[in-house]
Amino acid sequence: ARAGRDGETESAESSSAVADSDTELTPKHKSVVRWHSFQRGSVRPDSLAGRSISSMSCGQMLVLRKLALLKLTAIMERYCPTHRTGWNWELPKFIRKIKTPDYKDKTVFGVPLVVSLQRSGQALPVCIQAALSWLRTQAVDQVGLFRKPGVRSRIQRLKTLAETHSEDLTFEGQQAYDVADMVKQYFRELPEVLLTNKLSETFVAIFQHVPVNLRTEAVQCALLLLPDEHREALFMLLDFLYQVSTHSSTNQMTASNLAVCLAPSLFHWQPAPTRSSSVSPRRRNKSTGVPDAKELGQNKAAHDCLLTLIKQHRELYTLGEEILAQCHFSYMEESVPVALEELGAELQQDWRGYLYACTTALLKEAREKSRGWVSLNSWNEVEMAYKKVGDGHPLRLWRVSTEVEAPPTELLHRVLRERHLWDTALLKWRVVARLEPQAEVFQYVTSSMAPLPAKDYCVLRSWRTELGKGACVIVETSVEHSDGPLLAGGVRGIVLASRYLIEPCGSGKSRIMHLSRVDTKGRTPEWYNKSYGHLCALHLARIRSSFKHMAEGPESKV
Repeated sequence: ARAGRDGETESAESSSAVADSDTELTPKHKSVVRWHSFQRGSVRPDSLAGRSISSMSCGQMLVLRKLALLKLTAIMERYCPTHRTGWNWELPKFIRKIKTPDYKDKTVFGVPLVVSLQRSGQALPVCIQAALSWLRTQAVDQVGLFRKPGVRSRIQRLKTLAETHSEDLTFEGQQAYDVADMVKQYFRELPEVLLTNKLSETFVAIFQHVPVNLRTEAVQCALLLLPDEHREALFMLLDFLYQVSTHSSTNQMTASNLAVCLAPSLFHWQPAPTRSSSVSPRRRNKSTGVPDAKELGQNKAAHDCLLTLIKQHRELYTLGEEILAQCHFSYMEESVPVALEELGAELQQDWRGYLYACTTALLKEAREKSRGWVSLNSWNEVEMAYKKVGDGHPLRLWRVSTEVEAPPTELLHRVLRERHLWDTALLKWRVVARLEPQAEVFQYVTSSMAPLPAKDYCVLRSWRTELGKGACVIVETSVEHSDGPLLAGGVRGIVLASRYLIEPCGSGKSRIMHLSRVDTKGRTPEWYNKSYGHLCALHLARIRSSFKHMAEGPESKV
């Protein structure tokens, strides 16, 4: 069976069809693809074998997830008992219409991963990442790490510090067992457990009912069905636990021992129904003191599952030839940018013509303002909206805007040349090629949660400052360039579109609008729909606050 897209035609050409609202019509040319430009040549699926999940494009992730659901459903329906024996395999329900709390009173503990992602740009809070890093470098030789309990009062103090100083909490001078217990409590207190409330049962059932030779395939399919932020946080934790287990000759914590200690914090399952409904499960367990056979079976399966995840996490997060051979990836799903020399060929022009069309489209969007846009609640005092783009690519286009206490030319310079002042994830940046006074090929690298790979972007960008009323624009799009090779160990992200319009709004202030559509790789459209607008808003808020920091201090009299 080959996984395809619903209603998609065989022709790669047809999948680039552009909706009327997303085209620029000129007397000379046919419709212009405004929001991306990809190579048309198809990559053979087997050439992708050995690639990590985190390197796959948004479109490829969508195909892989559909295939994983088909494969896992077939396995579970064949080997799992039906409801007649007390358990029933059901498809995961990803869409839930339940009003969720806003978690404004919490920073770290009890906050869902998706909210942490929206707030900071990463699924795990900074202090939890710092705790894992500190334990990895300072405490892996501690006997019984995660098994020996910490001191309750000290753990509570650490949790309080994490809530109040999440961004800059350090663990020097702390006891390893206290920090390990704090980490364990963080995962235990997540509103949605790391393996999710729904898929926990699936992971457990795989190790209860599925034959050993099919378990690896089933587990990988289940991992692909996890929400992206859960899958990424799980990978970070599994890699850490594996590192701890490699020191088991010193710390006595084998992968199996770690699985015993951590499984209760990572899995969720419903308590077994009982004949005597008048006695609560908690009281009944106290009276008998012995878990029933079903509970024992679930506990063993959860242990075996986590043990496998720890030992084989690298292989499970790597895509093999077999699963990729069943995927038909169109050029749109492969999302390989065109070379600089080919950009604009669809317009019978060069890259200058393409960027001119991008600038024209940006100004048109600014004039039309609300047409086709769905507005969301503001985030960090930044307005957010999105629109669906009918060009065959699954990503939405996001628009964020706010006011900044700086004139347009200063703000333009901050965005172009001072990214290190507002992008906390920035690792490296350089100008690859200067094409014109106001056009260049630019490469930058941003960090991910370790050990996930860094994201590397190579973009063509141009800017204009001579627009009417003192406005400025920046337009960016990904290109391939021989002098901008992918950083070793990194993943090449794709900027389908990144466009800034900066306009003066009086008293030395500017209003900045950013349109963004970026494939950061390794994530499904669901991740972008839930979180990418918040991350764009976070960037604008940091640009805004970078000027506030500079403005602090004694005022000069004029």
